[in-house]
Amino acid sequence: MDYFASMKAFVRTVELGSFTRVAEEAGMKVSTVSRHVSALEADLGAAMFNRTTRQIHLTEAGATFYEYASRLLTELEEARNATSMLNAEPRGLLRINIPTTFGRLHVMPHMKVFLAQNPEIRIDATLTDETVDIISTGTDVAVRIGVLADSSLLARKLAPLQHLLVASPDYLATKGEPTTPEELASHECLVLALQQGNSRFFWERMETPDTLSEITVNGILRANDAQVLQSAACDGLGIALLPSWLVSQDIHAGRLVRILTDFEWFIAPERERAISAVYPPKKVVPPKVRAFVQFLVHSFGAPPYWDRPDSTGN
Repeated sequence: MDYFASMKAFVRTVELGSFTRVAEEAGMKVSTVSRHVSALEADLGAAMFNRTTRQIHLTEAGATFYEYASRLLTELEEARNATSMLNAEPRGLLRINIPTTFGRLHVMPHMKVFLAQNPEIRIDATLTDETVDIISTGTDVAVRIGVLADSSLLARKLAPLQHLLVASPDYLATKGEPTTPEELASHECLVLALQQGNSRFFWERMETPDTLSEITVNGILRANDAQVLQSAACDGLGIALLPSWLVSQDIHAGRLVRILTDFEWFIAPERERAISAVYPPKKVVPPKVRAFVQFLVHSFGAPPYWDRPDSTGN
């Protein structure tokens, strides 16, 4: 007895409703399908169907066996697909969602290399600072910066997230450089309007990393775009708290200077330390998604290139 073949014939008989239809689908004789089911009944010591001249109906034993057998066949097919996809060629349309500025600076410039390495992939990129529902929009993979909302999505860390307190040399020459976080209260601070906690900066000392403190700050400019604050800081309008991936080039070029470097800085009470890739919770991650995520991890490096001392930011 070929138990697998008999079980498969039984499950398809339940799903299609007749031996004849199963035989037509599988390209075998009706008598062969019947023998498979009869072999199962003999092995289990129970009838799987109540047969009439025109219809078949599951018995209680048949319904019980079908519940387990159909699940087993489904899981076997998923196992086969998962294994075969490990070596499958990444291909097809890849829909990606990326925060606007980060995408322009650190994702899209790498696409020429990615597409050259994966010639069967096409990219549909959406750059937006809104957090979209990747399931309803059909997004294959999204890049998220900061704290991830609790969800059923799968996540892979791409790089750590570091915020730096920066100001231009001209501002520091005119206003002086603060030597403690508390002194920020008397400086012009450039605030991201979307940050949690309104006009507050958060920090912890390097030597006591589990003690979070905060300072209320004020300034002549608030904006809902970090790149606007970056430009304002370079123009000498004040002190800004910005991600290292955004200001590393300015620091390297001398347009901005890091200040209060003995502290670690955050824009929210949650210690938002990661840039992540998120994607739908499928049992088998498609090769195109796996290839894209691995490419970003490799391209960013560890530490990411924008956080290296000799970085030019790209």
